[in-house]
Amino acid sequence: MSATSKRLAFLEKVTQDGSTDPIAWYGLAMEYRALERWDDALRTFETLRGTKPDYVPMYLMCGQMLSKVGRKDDARAWLEAGVTQARGAGNSHALGELEDALGTLDE
Repeated sequence: MSATSKRLAFLEKVTQDGSTDPIAWYGLAMEYRALERWDDALRTFETLRGTKPDYVPMYLMCGQMLSKVGRKDDARAWLEAGVTQARGAGNSHALGELEDALGTLDE
């Protein structure tokens, strides 16, 4: 079994067992994203957003993924929500990255 499949299996188990740890959910979404399992990644990002909406990193990663697969309106919505969360958290680094990503949507 490859390292990727072991990591994926572990994260699937942890989240299915009811973990509320945002890092586990984020990690699972990122594994799905890396495997180009777009629907699974989006579903996982949505679950994370529903339980931990202030987890800022997910907004950029999900927005970039949606942009990559041609879902620009959905990407914009995620990135704009991330801007709101980053501002609220005073996270200027994330805010800059999210604003940059928004700027590239129209290119």
